[in-house]
Amino acid sequence: MKRTTEKNLMVFSGRAHPVLAQEVADLLGTALVPQSAYEFANGELYVRFEESVRGCDAFVLQSHTAPINEWIMEHLLMVDALKRASAKRITVVMPFYGYARQDKKHRGREPISARLVADMFKTAGADRLITVDLHADQIQGFFDGPVDHLMALPILADYVKQQYGGQSLSVVSPDAGRIKVAERWSARLGGAPLAFIHKTRRTDRPNETVANRVVGEVKGRMCVLVDDMIDTGGTIVKAAEAIMAEGAAGVIIAATHAILSDPAVERLKSSPAVEVVVTNTLPLGDVSFDKLTCLSIAPLVGRAIREVFEDGSVTSMFDGHA
Repeated sequence: MKRTTEKNLMVFSGRAHPVLAQEVADLLGTALVPQSAYEFANGELYVRFEESVRGCDAFVLQSHTAPINEWIMEHLLMVDALKRASAKRITVVMPFYGYARQDKKHRGREPISARLVADMFKTAGADRLITVDLHADQIQGFFDGPVDHLMALPILADYVKQQYGGQSLSVVSPDAGRIKVAERWSARLGGAPLAFIHKTRRTDRPNETVANRVVGEVKGRMCVLVDDMIDTGGTIVKAAEAIMAEGAAGVIIAATHAILSDPAVERLKSSPAVEVVVTNTLPLGDVSFDKLTCLSIAPLVGRAIREVFEDGSVTSMFDGHA
C-alpha cells in the first residue's frame, strides 16, 4: 500500500508568553492547538493537548521568562507529550533561551547550565531549536541537532535608522566580546563608526561590573548602545553614562531581550539614554515608561517557522550571516 503524506504544521504555546505565540500563529495563518495546563497542589505541572498531533510538524513556542524554572519545565513537558503522541518532528521555539549566560565555567566547580538545558530538550524529544540572539554563539553547538539562530538586528537597526538616520551615528558595544555584533549593526547603519566599552566584570558577583572606559569615536555623535539583553540594567546604564561623559550627543539603548529585573526600570528611566528599544521576546507585562519602545519579534519568528516547515533557507533571512 502506498500513500503520499501531507505535511501538517501545528503551533503550540506554553503559558509564559501567549500574546507572542498568538501573533506568530496569526501570521502563519493557523490557530494555536488547544491544550489543558495547570498545577497540582504541590506545584507539579500538567499539560495535555486537546486534539490529535500524530504525524504533525510541531512548533512548540515558550519564552523562558520569570519564573524561569517553571516555564522551562512546562516547555519540556510539552515536548515530551508530543513525542509520546507520535508527532513527526518537534521544533522547540524559544525566543529567549533560559540559562544562556551560564555558557562556560568561569571558576572551578561551576555547572555549564546552558549545555544542561540543551541536553534536557534533546532528551525530552526535541529535533530542532529555533532561538533569538543567544548570549553566546557557541550555545548552538550544545544541542545535538539543527539550531536556527535568529537575529533581531534587522528589526532593531531598521527602526533606529528610520528614527535617527539623519544624525551622525556611532555603534557602541558594551564590551569587547560583542564587537562582531556591533560590526553587523555598523554595516546595517551605512558604515557608522564603532566603539566599545572596556570593562571588568566580577566573577564572584553576578550583574556587576567594575570599570568603564570608552574606546572609539563617540564625541558629538548619537551613539547606539547595542546588547543582547537588559537584566538589572546596571551594565548598560553605566555604559550609557560613560559614553555621555566622553561628549556624545546622545545615547540610544537597543537590546533584544528585555528581562528588566528590579531595579532595571528605575535605572533606565533615570539614565541619560534618549530611548530604550527592545523586542517582545519576553513579555513586558505592565512595564511601560516614556523612553521604552517595544518592537514585535513575531514576523521574524513566523518567517523562520515557515522556512523550516517548507524546507526553505533560514540563513537567507539574514543575507547569509545566520
